[in-house]
Amino acid sequence: MLTALLVLLVLWWVLLGRLERELQRVEQQSVAMVLTQLRSALVIKGSEAMLSRDQNLAGLEGRNPFDWLDHQWASYKGDCGDNEPDSGSWCFTNQQQNETGEMARGWLIYKPKQPITVEGNPVNPGQPIAWRVTTEFADRNRNNRREQDERLTGLTLKPVPFQQTTVNRQDARH
Repeated sequence: MLTALLVLLVLWWVLLGRLERELQRVEQQSVAMVLTQLRSALVIKGSEAMLSRDQNLAGLEGRNPFDWLDHQWASYKGDCGDNEPDSGSWCFTNQQQNETGEMARGWLIYKPKQPITVEGNPVNPGQPIAWRVTTEFADRNRNNRREQDERLTGLTLKPVPFQQTTVNRQDARH
């Protein structure tokens, strides 16, 4: 009886380890899929803006890319308000414009449940990560800074340090 119980405990331990690895893999794939969908939406929105007389690429920086999708994920909770999202959820936080009081620029935030790797970077559970919609440009002199004669070519989703988003959010409230 003791041997059977020991075998069952070992099998249970192995099963739990595999289940945990599978949960990590599923969450990692889910985050990658959402980012791919958002980046596809940015390509389309950037193309629309370049063809439109009413929009420009610079005016779309910092906007919420979830607004440009027809499909909404259950894990997207909308506006973060003053809080971080729940584990396993996405939200968008706005930075208030001091001059106008308008909420116009912000960051997309995700808080993982499991230890995962996102875009080659390891992320611990409960550690929020953030992205911002920015513009791409033709960097002819390859200095990674946009000069006046270098035209905007599209929109992209760039990771930003989460500490930067929280500092900017606090500054925006004052």
